[in-house]
Amino acid sequence: MRTVPSIIHLDMDAFFAAVEQAAKPSLRGKAVVVGGLGGRGVVSTASYEARKFGVHSAMPMAQARRLCPNAAFLTGRFEAYRWASEIVMGLLRERSPLVEPLSLDEAFVDLEAGPYGPALAQAGPVEGARLVLALAEDLRADILERTGLTASVGAAGSKLMAKIASERAKPDGLVLVEIGSEQAVLSPMPVRALPGIGPATEQALRRVGLTTVADLAAAGQEELVQLLGRAHGAGVHQMAIGVDERAVVPDRDAKSVSVEDTFEVDLADRDRIMHEIDVLAARCVRRLRAAGRSGRTVVLKVRRFDFSTLTRSETLRGPTDDEEVIASTARRLALQVDTTGGVRLLGVGVSQLADYTQEDLFAQAVREAAAHEAHEAAEAAQESEGSAVPQEGEPAPERPTPAFEPEQEPAPRRWWPGQDVTHEEYGPGWVQGSGVGRVTVRFETPDSPPGRVRTFAIEDPLLQASGALPLR
Repeated sequence: MRTVPSIIHLDMDAFFAAVEQAAKPSLRGKAVVVGGLGGRGVVSTASYEARKFGVHSAMPMAQARRLCPNAAFLTGRFEAYRWASEIVMGLLRERSPLVEPLSLDEAFVDLEAGPYGPALAQAGPVEGARLVLALAEDLRADILERTGLTASVGAAGSKLMAKIASERAKPDGLVLVEIGSEQAVLSPMPVRALPGIGPATEQALRRVGLTTVADLAAAGQEELVQLLGRAHGAGVHQMAIGVDERAVVPDRDAKSVSVEDTFEVDLADRDRIMHEIDVLAARCVRRLRAAGRSGRTVVLKVRRFDFSTLTRSETLRGPTDDEEVIASTARRLALQVDTTGGVRLLGVGVSQLADYTQEDLFAQAVREAAAHEAHEAAEAAQESEGSAVPQEGEPAPERPTPAFEPEQEPAPRRWWPGQDVTHEEYGPGWVQGSGVGRVTVRFETPDSPPGRVRTFAIEDPLLQASGALPLR
């Protein structure tokens, strides 16, 4: 057991929404909801102003609109969130090499492994706790200075208690749980406060009268093992008495890269399904390459009209980050799934990740095979037309004149609320909304006053999509 509460848990406050507010001065202090904006979209993050109306993550977006109709509803901007996350994680690694990221906006840090480790080891419980508090406050100040974002931090002698402390610190706070006070802090909490206790386990415990963590501690390990099984019961009892010996594991490696889309209307057309799989494969490959990874197993996820969810996978001969290989494999997997009733959700992922791709000879073979098939198909078509070589002196057979085919107009550009844009005359801004052939843009930057709003035709050549601006 540690003598100093030197494990900290950092959790950025309403991260996605906070990044949007920092980037868009006109939204500061106002309700902001980030997530999927379609009929089946869900909330990813809601600002604290929106949470006052009952909006929370994982809520259907339609319900969020009913609860808080005046909020700004925005699509996510992964580039901006990743930029902010990299700064935050870099600041954490300055404090210790033992940083365990849980997501873009959340991580554990073991301060004893960092430059202040010797000082913490020599300090007594009181002085050590003061030093941890000072380090945590400096960290929060550095994050605010570098990104304009606030963070909540919990400090304790274990990961369990540090996580609980950061929850109590929200928003924009710092809570330290002193060594030896763990059980006193845990006892009045509901059983759901412990990790690994979900709704089903909660109901099982409630049926026998166990509703608080104090009840779990009093029940004893033997009873919890009988109720929950040996491994789960023993683990729950250890947490209930404040014991958690899990180490901070640095840079926990992702096991897969995947993307998915939920559609407003169920997809029933096979060609449309295949097209959407190609789009998802392209997005998956972009994420894969951004992480500098390749993968050997392609996974297709299909949620049908009746909410049944099926997955199919195929393991390739070697790791790849080739878009054509991943897309063609995912399409082949789709042929194994009955989609006649309609498809509600599609996902494409890659697992068995590797840090390299060996010149992707497999992808080259796939392309060569496809080219060979196309060549054979062309030859077969030519033979079916009876295209014999004319004898000398004979006129070449006449080819039918193709019917006139008018050029298809390109699909109109689509603009998404929250999207970064730039205009040749007005400069950088972001899309507030679009429809009926028009797009409304507010022109402002993170360090400007709230900007003016202007409306343009959606095809205005002076308006272009752009990358996210740094927050600071």
